[in-house]
Amino acid sequence: MKEGSFKDEKKRIVEMESEDAYRMALKTMVKWVKKNMDPLKTRVFFATMSPTHYKSEDWGGERGQNCYNQTTPIQDMDHWPSDCSKTLMKVIGEELDGRKDFPVTVLNITQLSGYRKDAHTSIYKKQWSPLTKEQLANPSQDTAEES
Repeated sequence: MKEGSFKDEKKRIVEMESEDAYRMALKTMVKWVKKNMDPLKTRVFFATMSPTHYKSEDWGGERGQNCYNQTTPIQDMDHWPSDCSKTLMKVIGEELDGRKDFPVTVLNITQLSGYRKDAHTSIYKKQWSPLTKEQLANPSQDTAEES
């Protein structure tokens, strides 16, 4: 990740690891929460990203397949989706878990829905118009743009 402006050569540009940038963003969020919210009246939830479930190889399926018509949960308790970063999840835990100054509840959707091949929301969410058979058969495409 880079910080700064590419158009203004006088500004300082700093390269950093994604984990460092994510940590900075979480610290900024917590700082804003502490300044603007009352912990006696408010609960803060931080939901992690849902896996895409694009690659059936992640759960031992055929190459090139996706999550369409997959309903059996993944039984391997060590399973981790290939498109999800364990190091970013570690940063979330370090920055948000166990905060005493302002508690933040982490909803680990990443790991929770990682075990469910059918947890990819694209075809299962409320659509503005009904999806075509082609869209239903290919959850990896961006159905929101086509609906």
